[in-house]
Amino acid sequence: MKKTLALLAALAAAGAVQAQSATYKIEPTHTFVTFEAKHFGTSTNRGRFDKKDGTITIDPAAKTGRAEITVDMSSINTGTARFDGHLKSKDFFDVEKFATATFVGDKFEFDGTKVKSVSGQLTLLGKSGPVTFVAENYNCFDHPFFKAQACGGDFVGTIQRSQWGMGYGLPGIPDSVRLVIQIEAIKQP
Repeated sequence: MKKTLALLAALAAAGAVQAQSATYKIEPTHTFVTFEAKHFGTSTNRGRFDKKDGTITIDPAAKTGRAEITVDMSSINTGTARFDGHLKSKDFFDVEKFATATFVGDKFEFDGTKVKSVSGQLTLLGKSGPVTFVAENYNCFDHPFFKAQACGGDFVGTIQRSQWGMGYGLPGIPDSVRLVIQIEAIKQP
């Protein structure tokens, strides 16, 4: 009897640990990757990428996680077709040669059970470099449509585009680019 109780307790403990980690699939209608860059020190150019996919695995108890996000670079949308065309060219994203960009975040910082920041590698134009995205907000809720938990927030980071070989227009078009990943993801069964 004692062995059976010990086995049941061990299985329950293993299940509780396993239950802490959860995988979430990006919900594309509420997830956007956007950028902001100054234009010759005057206005701010903004754009977004309309096609993106990915998953996030989070274990708040262990304070670990992994994010894998892929962006279709040809889906850039600034609201101006001519500007989109220039951004797709070799001057900027060179989408014919580099169709996707990826972010793999493997260092999560938490404030309690809430994600505070995600650090990892951004691969853009065939080069990888470190980026940290800081959560401006983060929350989870029971999604009424998907009948599952959804988590997300706004994550902000800044890169120097020249680090990835994007030097067109420097210094008139500044090197610093603000990236925002507005994300919602649905817990998978």
